[in-house]
Amino acid sequence: MHSKEEAHSLISALVERFTEQLPSYKKSDYNETLTRRDFIDPFFKALGWDMNNSAGNAEAYREVIHEDKIKIGSATKAPDYSFRLPGGKRLFFVEAKKPSVYVKDEILPAYQVRRYAWSAKLPISILTDFEEFAVYDCKKKPNISDKASTSRIKYITYKDYLPEFDFIWDNFSKEKVLKGGFDKFVQSDSNKKGTSTVDKEFLVSLDEWRKQLAQNIALRNIHLNEDEINYTVQQTIDRLIFLRIAEDRGVEEYGRLKTFLHGDAYYQNLFQYFKEADGKYNSGLFNFKKDTLSAGLALDNKVIKNILNELYYPISPYEFSVLSVEILGSAYEQFLGKQIRLTAGHKAVIEEKPEVRKAGGVYYTPQYIVEYIVKNTVGKLAEGKTPQEIETLKIVDPACGSGSFLIGAYEYLLNYHQQYYQPTFEELTQIAASNEYTSKQRTDAQKERNKLPLTPDGKLTTAVKKQIMLNNIFGVDIDTQAVEVTKLSLMLKCMEGETKSSINAEMNFGERVLPTLDDNIKCGNSLIDVDFYDGQLDFEPGIDKKVKAFSWEKAFPKIFKQGGFDCVIGNPPYRLMQPKETDQSILDYFKTHFTVAEFKIDLFHLFFQQGIRILKNGRLLGFITPSSLLNNVYVENLRLWLLDNCKLDTIALTREKVFEDADVYTAVYILEKNSQIEENNNNLVKTTIHLEYSKNGGSINYDTVKQSRFRETDGNVWNILITEQNINLLQKIKSNSEKLSEKGIINRGLITGDRKKYFSNKKESEKYVPILAGADVFRYYTNPVSEYVLFERPKTSGGCWDKEVHLAQHKIVIRQIGVSPTASLIEKPIAVTGNIFTVRAESSDEEKYILAILNSTLIEYFWKVNFSDFKNSFPQVTIFSLNLIPIKILTSKKLHDEIVHLVETMLQLQKEKQQISIPHKLDQLNTRIEYTDEKINKLVFELYGLSEEERRIVEGGKI
Repeated sequence: MHSKEEAHSLISALVERFTEQLPSYKKSDYNETLTRRDFIDPFFKALGWDMNNSAGNAEAYREVIHEDKIKIGSATKAPDYSFRLPGGKRLFFVEAKKPSVYVKDEILPAYQVRRYAWSAKLPISILTDFEEFAVYDCKKKPNISDKASTSRIKYITYKDYLPEFDFIWDNFSKEKVLKGGFDKFVQSDSNKKGTSTVDKEFLVSLDEWRKQLAQNIALRNIHLNEDEINYTVQQTIDRLIFLRIAEDRGVEEYGRLKTFLHGDAYYQNLFQYFKEADGKYNSGLFNFKKDTLSAGLALDNKVIKNILNELYYPISPYEFSVLSVEILGSAYEQFLGKQIRLTAGHKAVIEEKPEVRKAGGVYYTPQYIVEYIVKNTVGKLAEGKTPQEIETLKIVDPACGSGSFLIGAYEYLLNYHQQYYQPTFEELTQIAASNEYTSKQRTDAQKERNKLPLTPDGKLTTAVKKQIMLNNIFGVDIDTQAVEVTKLSLMLKCMEGETKSSINAEMNFGERVLPTLDDNIKCGNSLIDVDFYDGQLDFEPGIDKKVKAFSWEKAFPKIFKQGGFDCVIGNPPYRLMQPKETDQSILDYFKTHFTVAEFKIDLFHLFFQQGIRILKNGRLLGFITPSSLLNNVYVENLRLWLLDNCKLDTIALTREKVFEDADVYTAVYILEKNSQIEENNNNLVKTTIHLEYSKNGGSINYDTVKQSRFRETDGNVWNILITEQNINLLQKIKSNSEKLSEKGIINRGLITGDRKKYFSNKKESEKYVPILAGADVFRYYTNPVSEYVLFERPKTSGGCWDKEVHLAQHKIVIRQIGVSPTASLIEKPIAVTGNIFTVRAESSDEEKYILAILNSTLIEYFWKVNFSDFKNSFPQVTIFSLNLIPIKILTSKKLHDEIVHLVETMLQLQKEKQQISIPHKLDQLNTRIEYTDEKINKLVFELYGLSEEERRIVEGGKI
């Protein structure tokens, strides 16, 4: 890799040579290939990129891919360069032109590079002929009528390469890319805000095509019922997309779908093509022995023509050669959230599925989460194994949706096999091509190389890709459409990298290109076995359609003869099974078949238990689910069950909200099924806060804690902030202490419901009392009263309505919203709202003593470690957690009196502060407040017996 100074020198030489011979380079016969070889390749090589794979990396790990040219209409072809991170993740495309092209003003080249990058979901890409260098923000949907300047965020010429060298180096050199320079450039660009990503636009297209097909099929096929229409629409869309993608990847002839738009029946013409495709691909997508409906469909020509036109350039913004399966899956996941319903007049309408409506939407798992879980489950199980050993590895997603986790697992195994065979392939290739060896040695090397399951250019053969899928990848989903989409996604992933010649070669051997996945991907209810029907004769009508009972042992008999699966991965559904919305027979089944089913049954609770059940002993489960598993009071039973049946390997909290539109915080859990419970007690669990899987392959820092510590916590919470380093400190804080609930009476404020009816800004009558809200409470002070409340308990209300509480002469008030308790003292009869908790002790002095502890740095640390809900928006104090705050049992009246005196001083100082507006007096008062606060903290440290080292831990203990 060149240094910055070396790169500057090399690019300077290129600029000098280009300047000297510019007229010859501008001639039309100086073509793009020469431009790339003479200038563009050396330019990026100077920036540190391995342009010709001189390192000999496997295909999946090349830094730069020179795409095969694929003819797309008359105007576009595949991107000339794809620059990638170690591991194969694309960063940006570079589209090359010859110098006679006017990059600055010509529309088609700009549309071309934007179309490719937008389809690949790349934020930035480059268009260059070396003479000109244009950087485009590619998050905005491209349109053929856009000007060349649309979304262009940087334009320079070869004359600017040296003056602008810092910009080029900082954002596009390999050295800086690996250090995050490119990411910073992308994030700092403000032009990309408010744009529509390709997966969201593709969803819009899918929805529109479904609508057109559904309405027309319902109109022209009056004999079809609702389920049949849903099925035929899905199959038609999937078939068209599959074949269209095959065209852009060079497997099918470009534009062939459009050749069937002739005669009187376009759909019937296409159907002949579908039957032909079955002979080539052997996928269930074209199995017309199973699908007996599609052959007889009646469809208007106009509908077929509209959809096909929208799949092709220039109307289509999608470039299917670079549109990844993961992006398709993201769109399809949302697409699956809706269904076709027939009205009484047999008209088709599209609506959300009931289960999606109850769950609040469909949420696609981000790619970095999929990769993280796959690496830490499939990766661990595959590590160090031969391909023959990996054949027995069985991976399943029990709620596979559109197949994102199965795609991730499959891709991991493809890359693993590629890396396994690559060194041998390269060594034998070198021997076969070298004159240093005898003719026999070269021939033998060639024969040995040909035995490897690789093509002549070193890629995995179609046969081995099929076999990996059939051997290793399994899935189940209750949604029939999801099962079909998973199959489609896996087939498209299997077909990546295939060409017409590779497919023809496969067919010449009597093989069809793709495997049939009916034995691998199944439709059914992963949680309800066929024993659901035991002794039942009077189920409500339609219960079979809701339940879809499924036997794991019968569906995968060979796997369960071997003891079960080796790996369970996924993002199971999160949905409370509310009695009013769930059949009682289903709730009863869950309660009798799942020991983790408690008061509030969430589906993800059950998937944890089922996932462990279907695993072999000693094998791994990796889920992303709500972080409520860690500490929610209603999930204690599940936590205990998992502690009894698993070794916890990793708990990683995700950064912010993983799911853009879902109000749920999540964590990743990697568990090992282990029947040796005693051995688990001292098992070290890796824990991390705010998992953000490094885009550049960097490591993640973990703390560790013994699994047995989770059995020592209140409520058996999985407190991932407890470490082997701070456990003794936490135990010291709790020793010789009483719980806050034992020191005082804790209540929640008034919950009225109808605010307009109960609140007023004046005392309307004797029944109105002064009231404070949560926003009025701060450390050691409250805002003046500005509202009154009608003290009459509504029929439907919550909180405490005891006048002894609200009209008490003194009480502690604690605001609900906050990362730790924020408390003050009220010494007047004032009520509080439901977002405030109150604590009443035996005396005012006792409350001041407790107040000092609640507001101390020590309890802030203790709270964050023990009770943090890790939310970055609206973190909340709970009454459950308040109850457990340790209040030290006093052994020194002198220390108690000193603390109370300082709290009285602090309360008085805060009152004075509210009356002061002169800046210098305010500064003086703040100094006294800080001094008093520090003294209180020191006395609290002394009260709890903390050493100097332990004080430093507390004072630096931010999460």
